[in-house]
Amino acid sequence: MNGIETQVLAAAMALLAVTASGAQAQPSQPAPHVSPDLIGEGRRFAQSNCSRCHAIGRHERSPNSDAPPLRTLSQSYPISSLDEAFAEGAFVGHSNMPEFRLTPRQIDALTAYLESVQAHPSASR
Repeated sequence: MNGIETQVLAAAMALLAVTASGAQAQPSQPAPHVSPDLIGEGRRFAQSNCSRCHAIGRHERSPNSDAPPLRTLSQSYPISSLDEAFAEGAFVGHSNMPEFRLTPRQIDALTAYLESVQAHPSASR
């Protein structure tokens, strides 16, 4: 991403944070009722759709240095606040970020996966 694309992404994520429930962004763990199968579905979605730019696991670096690792998202945004964006179509307006319209099951899976990989605030990009 170039500087403008990074700013657009930051603005879109800030808008999500403002419209979220107002909860403090904190590292989270998947709810106890979340199945490993659901988390696995979310990982496969992230691998297929996000890994070209973002690190999707707990330790690797993002292939695109401007794309934050998915494990750091909760440092800025409550993961649950992303559900609405996923349902409406996450799109930030640049050619490298595909538009997604996820099914309710895909939303649950991706959210469960994202919650499962969140790092503590000291984690690096």
